[in-house]
Amino acid sequence: MKKIYSVLVENRSGVLSKVAGLFSRRSFNIDSLTVGETEDKAVSRMTIVSSGDERTLEQIEKQLNKKLDVIKIKTFSETDSVSRELMLIKVKYNKSNRREIMETCEAMKADIVDMSKNLMMIQICDTPERTALMIKLLSGISVVEIARTGTLSLTKCEAE
Repeated sequence: MKKIYSVLVENRSGVLSKVAGLFSRRSFNIDSLTVGETEDKAVSRMTIVSSGDERTLEQIEKQLNKKLDVIKIKTFSETDSVSRELMLIKVKYNKSNRREIMETCEAMKADIVDMSKNLMMIQICDTPERTALMIKLLSGISVVEIARTGTLSLTKCEAE
């Protein structure tokens, strides 16, 4: 079972280390972690995706709530949210696979953002599942390097 924690924290040094330490000490798994400033420069949002049984996921929330630097926590499932991940993937190409790579990019709504004589860098911003699918589709080609952000997620907009 997976759960997403959207944690508003005070934007100061050491907060990320404290949260990561909590997960480490308790042997909680972090599937994904992203941190960035919010509209208020004094506050950062940590988006943490973690997996485990129901008891473990409840403990994570309880332990996060005990941290002094934590302002507010929202927890939600993948179905209650819109999630995105950014990935840059560098592939080696040649005349025989160039068209296939370009067609894959078109089908996946990915962009070629840099290119040389035999290397191509592709950018995709999509759900974590579609990002993983892109890796799978390009795995038959010579993948040189991959860089991925963690999952960013917000709860879905509700009708007012």
